[in-house]
Amino acid sequence: MAQEKNKIKFGLKNAHYAVVTETTDDEGKTTSTYGEVKPWPGAVSISLDPNGDSNNFYADDGIYAALSSNTGYEGDFESAIMPDDVLMSVLGQKLVNGVLVESSNVQQNYIALMFEINGDVKARRFLLYRCMIKRPALSSQTREDSTEPVTDTTTITVTPRPDINIIDGEEHNLTKASTSPTTDADVYKNWYKAVWVPSETPAPEG
Repeated sequence: MAQEKNKIKFGLKNAHYAVVTETTDDEGKTTSTYGEVKPWPGAVSISLDPNGDSNNFYADDGIYAALSSNTGYEGDFESAIMPDDVLMSVLGQKLVNGVLVESSNVQQNYIALMFEINGDVKARRFLLYRCMIKRPALSSQTREDSTEPVTDTTTITVTPRPDINIIDGEEHNLTKASTSPTTDADVYKNWYKAVWVPSETPAPEG
């Protein structure tokens, strides 16, 4: 029986994140591990543009080959407020005597970012494997006749993770994953329990 597909998409909810730890062995192989998946409440909007080049190679008086590269995405993620845990575990702020302290000599961490977008049939769940986020602007405004909430917006740069995964016998550096109408029910249900990574699949026969 064919799976019914979404015809439209709308909304944004269930944002979660996990801190990434990258370790490199003596042979130069890098492995990514992911910390606890935690909620990032108050998702408002996300807008990411693809990064990469597309070039045409000309020969024999025409386009001989179309070449392209995928280097990830870049854009903005807006939320009601950036959680304190993100400020500390990702952006490197320190909690000193109950006071959050930001300094210049900290090493920021990559995160995996997860969220879902509604559809007319079923919400689609997304995973961005390797994101670097920027500090949000410090802004607010005086109250007037009505209170208009001030949100936090961070710029996100998504890059392919350095790990090599074998999919259909080919090497891949993962950037993004999303569920589909054929996603296993348990995978969909457990999407926010741990960062999903595909198992290796051999090349098709024939």
